[in-house]
Amino acid sequence: MIKGYVNKILPFSSVDGPGNRTVIFLQGCNFDCLYCHNPETINYCINCGICVYECPYDALTIVDNKVVWNEKCCKNCDLCIKVCPNLSSPKVKLMTVDEVMDFIKKVKPFISGITISGGECTLQYNFVIEIFRKTKAMGLTTFLDSNGYIPLNKLGLLVENMDMAMIDLKSFDRDEHLKLTGKDNQTVIENIKYLAEINKLYEVRTVIMPCVLDNYYNVDNISKLIASLNPNIRYKIIKYRPIGVRKGVCSFMPDDKLMKKLFNLASRNGCKNVILV
Repeated sequence: MIKGYVNKILPFSSVDGPGNRTVIFLQGCNFDCLYCHNPETINYCINCGICVYECPYDALTIVDNKVVWNEKCCKNCDLCIKVCPNLSSPKVKLMTVDEVMDFIKKVKPFISGITISGGECTLQYNFVIEIFRKTKAMGLTTFLDSNGYIPLNKLGLLVENMDMAMIDLKSFDRDEHLKLTGKDNQTVIENIKYLAEINKLYEVRTVIMPCVLDNYYNVDNISKLIASLNPNIRYKIIKYRPIGVRKGVCSFMPDDKLMKKLFNLASRNGCKNVILV
């Protein structure tokens, strides 16, 4: 029986693909982005117990040297996440495919599809494949939200059962991408080209961060790449917001004037579906 590590499931979302969607966030990521807004999804719990002693609602205990979360006692104050030294969460669940499907069935009348995100969901690709396969059998659409570091052309069953993908291209420059994420961007760009070729690329996204990235260079080159592949692919340009990020990261948000300039730049380069967020 295939199981996966699930950080959380969001019943309804209007920003993770088209329509109203259920979003399944998986635990574990192969990037370590400086500006990660969900750093608690990067690593797995090491059962150090620090969160247990900080929890004000006694929702965490240690059983057989492992941290155990009592969902009924939890008030979702997220203090456990704030004090975790390992960028993790004690609230991660090891779920079967059927358990995830039971959740989806409950909300099926209200959604158009599901999106599996992370962390980095392709690290648990067998789990994702089975959820996608059963979801498509229910008549719902299946979207993948990925950092693009795992070569998707080698995951035929995943791509076959996936309707569309959304890929983050965090920087067009290899060295800058390496500095930002800990990994280079070669496979990310190859995945974008591959998905565009098979008409399964819904969206490319870039976060605008004034302290670290060469934003004009990135938007200029990424928008040219998208336009050369398919100008109708959506390009989402996202304003960096210092909310939920780790301490010591850039505290400055790009202003609306810069965002508008980047929007105009991408549009001039041929992108027909540019979104500012």
